[in-house]
Parts: sequence; structure tokens; C-alpha cells
Amino acid sequence: MSEAAADLEWCHEAVEGVSRTFALTIDVLDEPMSSYICVGYLLCRIADTVEDAHHIPPETQATLLRTYHAVLDPDDPTGVETFTESVAEWIPEDGERTADWEVVARTPRVVRTFERQPDSVIAAIRPPVLELVSGMALFVERYADSGGLRIRTRTELEEYCYYAAGTVGLLITNLICRNTGPPGEETEGVDPSVERTLYENAESFGLLLQLVNIAKDVYDDYHEEDNVYLPATWLDAEGVPQERVLAAEYADGSTAVVKRTAEHARTFLDDAQRYLETLPEVEGNRLAAWAIPYLLAVGTLRELSARPEDALSERDVKVSRSEVGAIVSRMLGETDSALVGDLRTRIAARPFDQA
Repeated sequence: MSEAAADLEWCHEAVEGVSRTFALTIDVLDEPMSSYICVGYLLCRIADTVEDAHHIPPETQATLLRTYHAVLDPDDPTGVETFTESVAEWIPEDGERTADWEVVARTPRVVRTFERQPDSVIAAIRPPVLELVSGMALFVERYADSGGLRIRTRTELEEYCYYAAGTVGLLITNLICRNTGPPGEETEGVDPSVERTLYENAESFGLLLQLVNIAKDVYDDYHEEDNVYLPATWLDAEGVPQERVLAAEYADGSTAVVKRTAEHARTFLDDAQRYLETLPEVEGNRLAAWAIPYLLAVGTLRELSARPEDALSERDVKVSRSEVGAIVSRMLGETDSALVGDLRTRIAARPFDQA
């Protein structure tokens, strides 16, 4: 096996370790889109791991993110070894290293694999990744004095979600709307009206998924990363100090804000559905790959409506494994995007495996 093939195979294996949900998406995609999305996702995950690292001082986090940005910037001479040398002291030892940190430790392998992609793929992936990295650095610097992120308003919440996930929606869309494939291999391209609709709704697709995660992961975000994404203005309206978001005496108010965050996520459902209904199956792109996380988000919102208080405790707010299996089984191989709306309605009402 060549070095290039071995690197790409490792990237696919790495995604399996860091995100089962995204690994499922990549598995459902066909080549070459599967590998394009895989590599793009790992580039984003490196930055996300550094941003979430509570054991790294904020000033150092920001510096590391700025260095990583420079590595990916074609106009900057900074080499990947500069980033790996800077981040090395913060990477846990082998026995304590998570899959996320293993990816960070192997940043040169990820970047090398990215740089081997066709020029049009690199051009599609690089801008949204650079925007994601710079946005994360901006937020770390903004809240350096507080030790963790403390989102203040709905506007700032959406700004953060854009950098964290809206950019990923743009990355996906850039890849789908490329007009040329690998060297010497022309593709039809996407109809201009389809392209316009995709770009109009790509950010909403990403924001929906990110807001659902924020609503359900309040406990983990606070304890594992010292971050509070529930806006302070919303907590203030319920009489909850942001630093006491998990305190028992403020449970009712915090629960109300979890519900409000979930309701805000729902405002992006229609645009995200429109995105899916427009999505063309080109270059190995598959409707099921993106419809599955969308429908799982719908199911998670249903569970949040039933048990919003669980987001404030160690109890997980998520759909059951059997429902995940039922949704995946139903969508695999499905090409009729009109089905998405019907499934959304059914899943919002009750678990799909019980329907």
C-alpha cells in the first residue's frame, strides 16, 4: 500500500474513533465524496479539540489556533511542524490519549492527506476551515479572562454556531457545487438555481445540528470544557446566574432556557429540510448521509421536549439505539428527498422504531 493510500485509510479509521455520528455519514457517502468529507472533517476536528481543551490556558489555546490557521493558509509560510511542536506539550501521554488527541498528534498526516486532494477539492475545503479556525480563536480570546466560553446573547450564540457548524455546511456545499472533478475528469456541475438554494440554506443546516447539541449537552459542556453556551440574557430572564446553571436551586429556570434553546433550534428545521430536498447526488454524495443526522436531530428535539431537565444532569438526552437503527435502515439507499418531510413529522411525534 502506498503512503497516500495508507494515510487516507488512517483518516477514515480516525473518524470512527472521534465521532460515531459523522463516521456514519462518511460510511453512507460513496467515493470520492466520502474521502473528501472525511479529510475536511478531520481538519475541523483538530481545531475543535484544541478549542475544547480545558487544560490549556486560553491564551495558549488562541495561539495554537492562530498557528494552525497559518499552517492551512496558502499565503503563510508556516509549516505544519511549527504547530505540532507547539501543541506537543499539551497532548496527553499515549495511555491517556483520546481519539481526538490522537488526531491532533497526527496533524501532519491529516494535512498531508488534505494537500494530496484535487485542486478543486482543496479550494472547496480550505476557506470554510480557515473561517472555522479563526472563529474559534476569536471566541477563545474573547473569553480568555473567564477561563471558558460564556455566551451572552442569542446573536452571539448564532455567531458561535456559525463558526462551529455553519462553516461545515458551507464546506459540504462547496464540495457538492464544484464544477470540476479530479484532474482530467470533468463533472456536469450543479444547476445554478439548485446551487443558489443550497447556499441559501447551508448555514441553517449546520446551525440546527449545533444548536441541538448545545441544548442537550449543557451538563457535559460545563463539566468537561467549562463552557456555557446557554445565553446569559436568557438565563437572566429566568433569574439564573450563568455560573450556577447546573445548581439545583435554579433547576426550573435552567430547564426553561434549555427548552428555549431547543425551540430556537426548531426555527432552522424548515431551511435545513429545504437544503436536503435540494441536495443533488453527485460525486458519491448521498441524500441519506445528511438526512440521517437531520432526522436524529428531530428525534433529539422530541426527547428534549419530553425531558429538558436531563440536559442539566449526567443523564443523556438522545434517541435510543433502536431508533437510530430504524432511521438508518429506512434511509439507506433512499433517493427520494420528498420522504424527508414525512419522516420528520413522524419522528417528531414518536420514536421511529415504535411507529
